[in-house]
Amino acid sequence: MTDDTSGGTSEGAGDRDCIFCRIAAGDVPADVVHSDDDVVAFRDTAPKADVHVLVVPRAHVRDVTDLVDDPALLAAVVRTAGEVAQDFADGDFRLVFNTGPGAGQTVFHAHAHVLAGGGAAATGL
Repeated sequence: MTDDTSGGTSEGAGDRDCIFCRIAAGDVPADVVHSDDDVVAFRDTAPKADVHVLVVPRAHVRDVTDLVDDPALLAAVVRTAGEVAQDFADGDFRLVFNTGPGAGQTVFHAHAHVLAGGGAAATGL
């Protein structure tokens, strides 16, 4: 399946044109706060709250609805979000998935926004 924004596919371990795949591979620098075999978490470059971290699966998956096919990977994303919130905030957080261009998704690789602290409750994500 071809994704008209990144030029890549929604299947496979990575997409050389996808910025999040390149960050996960270590080819593009990012402020990484967590990394394991399944996911990478890094600070958003345009934060909407005191804590704004993106959690992305290493596998190239177009959006959160495609993660239904891999419940263990979806669980890894959510588990990592909770760990990030525990490490960088008081454990309270918002978890936001933008799905599709009409909902504000601009990078077509599934990713969760972990938001906590000032501004988290009022973000327009």
